[in-house]
Amino acid sequence: MAALFKRCFFFLTFNSLSLAVNLSVLTTACSSHYGNAIEEFCMAKFKLDMEVLDQRQWCSWEDTVEFYGELTNCTFLVALKMNCFWPNRMVDEFFIRLHRHYFHDCSMSGRLLHDPPNRILGPFIVVPILVTLLMTALVVWRSKRSEGIV
Repeated sequence: MAALFKRCFFFLTFNSLSLAVNLSVLTTACSSHYGNAIEEFCMAKFKLDMEVLDQRQWCSWEDTVEFYGELTNCTFLVALKMNCFWPNRMVDEFFIRLHRHYFHDCSMSGRLLHDPPNRILGPFIVVPILVTLLMTALVVWRSKRSEGIV
């Protein structure tokens, strides 16, 4: 029984080690060439597509969704052809770099939010301040007036 256990343990250990080595080689192969492939094939086309758009349209999801979808599919197809896992760390880093370059000024809703003009913002600031001062003055005036009546 002990000999059988040793054989099974050796077999499982050997297969696990073999699997780990194969995964390690597969991951190394992907990391060395996959990044170059997606830059060369996918990013080059995305750059050309984005050059067609005016830079102010980059944050418009309606204008960029098709290009972005094609880029995503391209990274997936390249990973599939190279027998790489998808998504992976390299694809995540690739898209983070892409977002930092093309979409860094875009808000979640698709356009950059700004403060309203001063002519609109001003009344929202000044009116509450004036009401507060007026109410304070009214309370002080009423309290002085009621002291003399008693």
